[in-house]
Amino acid sequence: MADTAGRTVIGTRRRSVSAVVDAFGGPQTGTRHPLVAAAMVLPMAILLTITFGGWDAVVTQASSVAGMLGR
Repeated sequence: MADTAGRTVIGTRRRSVSAVVDAFGGPQTGTRHPLVAAAMVLPMAILLTITFGGWDAVVTQASSVAGMLGR
């Protein structure tokens, strides 16, 4: 009995996950150009940086990376 119940739960979860994937257009194929990806991410990154006051951390990390690169 327990084995059947476990399989039922797994089957239900698989169906619900596939329903969510189908609702959002299914799996994406191909690749996205890196500049398009950056254009999608940067507005939210800027908003979060301003909202939570993380500008100092961004500047510190950027200067650390630039120092490691020898600039």
